[in-house]
This record gives sequence, structure tokens and C-alpha cells, in this order.
Amino acid sequence: MEFVEQYLKEHPNQKRVLDADKETQALLLWAQKKRYITLSKAPSGALCFTEEDLEKGRIMLELARRTGVQVEMRDVSVAYGDNGPVYTHANLLARPGEIIGLIGPSGQGKTTTLRVLLGLYHTQEGQVMVANPGSEMEPVSAGTRCLFSYIPQGNTLFSGTIADNMRMSRPDASDQEIIEALQTADAWEFVEKLEEGIDTQVREGGNRFSEGQKQRLSIARALLLHTPVLLLDEATSALDPTTTRSILKLIQDINRRLGITAIIITHEMGVIEEICSHVAILDHGVLQETGTVEEVFSNPKTEAGRRLVYPDGVIIDQLPAANVIRIAFNGSSSYEPLIASLAIDCGVKVNILGADTRNVNGKAFGSMLLGLPENAEERERAIQYIKNQPNVTMEEVHDYHG
Repeated sequence: MEFVEQYLKEHPNQKRVLDADKETQALLLWAQKKRYITLSKAPSGALCFTEEDLEKGRIMLELARRTGVQVEMRDVSVAYGDNGPVYTHANLLARPGEIIGLIGPSGQGKTTTLRVLLGLYHTQEGQVMVANPGSEMEPVSAGTRCLFSYIPQGNTLFSGTIADNMRMSRPDASDQEIIEALQTADAWEFVEKLEEGIDTQVREGGNRFSEGQKQRLSIARALLLHTPVLLLDEATSALDPTTTRSILKLIQDINRRLGITAIIITHEMGVIEEICSHVAILDHGVLQETGTVEEVFSNPKTEAGRRLVYPDGVIIDQLPAANVIRIAFNGSSSYEPLIASLAIDCGVKVNILGADTRNVNGKAFGSMLLGLPENAEERERAIQYIKNQPNVTMEEVHDYHG
């Protein structure tokens, strides 16, 4: 717990209220504040800083606040000492204003990716770079860490006042700047009602706040830095479904209003469906598939992608041997109007034999098996009608056995 001890040594009056992955969270939060770190015992070594690094980072940050920043991993491999690779040959690109969802099982290197992006670890192979749009790519370093804000999993409030917690990331922040960050994070509404506003004590365990309120305070603390990139590490995993939806809506709203890039670490499919523009699937130490949510959901190209999009597969037992088609929805408004239109416009009724569809930002993705009528004329009308629909592809299925 070297990092926690160092942090608490610098902040003797602050005490964590949640016992959860202290090393990772304290390391990242401390690095976020200090903007540099030298680790003597990091598993893969860490990047030290120079004044030149810091000056480059400051120049990039000033421009990035107007134009955004691009983040890229090229053929990156990361290992922890002699324990073998966490992942190998990973490629990831995040452009200004995108919301990237990095999804995969626990222990596959999702949080490690955040450490790599922050320049806390050397990579064994490949390059991790950042750039202002139209500028040359620069390797990540302690200097480029100022481009990122970090929102961790769960409760990361310390004892002290709300203002103390906000200034943990930016000690020179004024009261007005703190209030503005709280307003952007939809936290000022409840903070304003407290007896002493931002000078109200958080209390031991932070038990005066709900989980959603704690997370909004964490988001406000990150926004106080005015960085072009937000890193969110399982930021909704401890929240109930209703609060999760409200936090995700807030993140999406912040992305649209401020034009920031968000990289979201998650194991929850609902997070990807709700707000992400792009998805990267990490599985068995490999970044298996990346692309827009529409691309991956409409046509997953890897086994990991198919397991993600169709977790239950498609039931094919006891289906008719003939007159079966499979249609894929690639971002149409909904599959329901298509089925209704077949009946209204074509006078053809079909049977839904199996479906695995989901709604992503109001659009339908997935596939459906339909049983067509025995009448050849009706069947042909239905096929031609479906072929003429936008964002829908169709194939006839000949290999099922009843």
C-alpha cells in the first residue's frame, strides 16, 4: 500500500471511507493531483517526468480545451513483471467527443488500460500517444497526464468538507469554480441545501449522501480540472438501476455540452447500449474487436463480439425446415413497425420464431428469425418488402431441422 501511505502522509487529515482497491484508486487520484509520480516498485516500471514533459502537456491542454484531444494505443502489450502479459497487441483510438466503452470480464486488463493512458506504466511493446487534432502525436508521459480526469469505482470521498474533497484534484480551485463544477455534475442542487454548503463536513463513511450523490461529487471533482478526456472505471457498478440511468444520462449530457472524450471501463452491457458511440471488447488478453456500437452490434466479427451481442445465442431447435428467413437490424428505428407493416402494407402475416434484439440510443440492433407463409406469392411479397427496407438485411435459412 505504498501509494495509499504516501497519499495519507501528504494529507494526514484525510481518511478514506471505503475499503475498495485502495492501491489503484489512491495511485490514480494522487497522480491526478500531483501530475507526476515516480514509482520505485511498480510492476512494470513507471514513467518519470521532466520539465520538458510538463511544458508540452500544458501547451497541449490549453489547445485541447478548445479542440479536444485524440488518444491512441498502437500494438500495445502490457505485462506485470514476470506474471505474463495482461494483454497483447492492443489497438485503440479515441477521437475528440467520442464515448468509448471498454468492456470485458474482470481481470482482463481494463483498469490497467487507464494506468497505461495516464503514463503510469511502461508498455512492453507498442506506443501510447496523444495529440491535438491536426498536430503530431506525442507519447504519453507524466506531462500529458494533465489531459485526463479520473472517476473511480464506488465511493472515493475522504473525511473533511465537500470543498476539501473537490480541491483534492485541484488545490487552487476557488469556491465559485467548485460550485460551477457541482452545477455541471448536477450536484449543486443537493449541496446548496446543506447547512454549510460546500463547507459541510462529509462525515465518516460519507453516510449523509446516497450512492448517486457520492458519484456526482466524484464527477464534479473530475470536471474541476477542465480536461478534454474523462476516464471512468466501473463508475456505475455500485449503483441501483435507476441511479445508474441518471448517472449515465449525466455523462452523456456532459459529453454533448462540453465536447469531451469519455473512455468508460465497464462489464455491464447496459452501459454500452445506453451512451457509448464506440465499443472495444477485451477478452483473454486481447482487444478482440473495436468499432462503432452500430458496426459491432449489427455485424460482430469475432466470437467475443458475438457472445457480447448475442449472449444467449439464437434457439434453433424445433424450427420449421422451410420458409424461414433471418433478418438483421442495423440501426433501424424499431423492428416492431416492420412486422406490422408486413401485415398492413403487404397483407402478409409472419411468425416470430426467435429474436435477439436490443435498443441502442433508440435504434434496433440484432437479429430475428421469421417463419413465412406457405403461399408462394405471399412469401415472395414479404421477401421483396423486407429487402427494400433501409438498415435491414435478410437471408434465407435452409439448414434447420424440425
